[in-house]
Amino acid sequence: MTSVRGAAAALTGAASGIGRALALELAERNCELALGDRDEAGLLAVAAEIAKIGPQKVTTHIVDVSKPDQIRDFAQKAISSHPGLNILINNAGVALIGGFHEIDQEQMDWLMNVNFWGVVHATRAFLPHLAQQREAHIVNVSSIFGIIAPPGQTAYAAAKFAVRGFSESLRHELEAAGSPIKLSLVHPGGVVTNIARNACSGAALADNSRRTEALKRFDGAARTTPKAAAQRIVEGIEHNHPRILIGFDAQFVDNLQRLQPETYWKQLANIFNERKVPETEKS
Repeated sequence: MTSVRGAAAALTGAASGIGRALALELAERNCELALGDRDEAGLLAVAAEIAKIGPQKVTTHIVDVSKPDQIRDFAQKAISSHPGLNILINNAGVALIGGFHEIDQEQMDWLMNVNFWGVVHATRAFLPHLAQQREAHIVNVSSIFGIIAPPGQTAYAAAKFAVRGFSESLRHELEAAGSPIKLSLVHPGGVVTNIARNACSGAALADNSRRTEALKRFDGAARTTPKAAAQRIVEGIEHNHPRILIGFDAQFVDNLQRLQPETYWKQLANIFNERKVPETEKS
């Protein structure tokens, strides 16, 4: 098991959504925190909330995870401020609405730099320090779209599948080397956050009604709260779960993909199009 209470964690994407909920959940367990995000105001708001919980040390860091030099700087400052840092949570992510023919290469590169390369660069930056700890844990947030690949999600699914492959391979390397570092891969289903609402639209997406429709479908599917997601992730860290599925919808989709790896979308297309989704766990 990885002890969370009294540990020290670095967390990206900490200003909102699952990241904010994770920061508060870890603070409840007296965990020191190095919070990273591009949103300075959001970071300061989260830090103020944590100050009401307890006296644990919290530092805030402005970091764009698409920039390797900023990630390295974040790692150096986080480790310097929290010498006992032993948990890294790669949570930062962005979304992009549009089919492959509607997004340009620059947009796809932008998404991959955040959602995939941000995870890789942060892992590389923190790994030497984590390896020196008695026990340590890396948490990489993928998605339900790291298990299935719907139409209109070519960039996002590519990045989240890449996070999955990178994380599983790295976990096996760490296990083979007898490393003290454990690694958990997170696949959230529909979680009520602003990632979809803040999504960029494809450069060639001419019909804005499609964006509105996509947001309506997401709102209909998102039933799990960020707090419930954070609690599940922390539980997964504490019990060293290699794979953390969040929400009944993620469990349902995972089982369906296993049973029908070639035809799962024929089943899911009707559900998504009619905005009917499996009821998620009550939070």
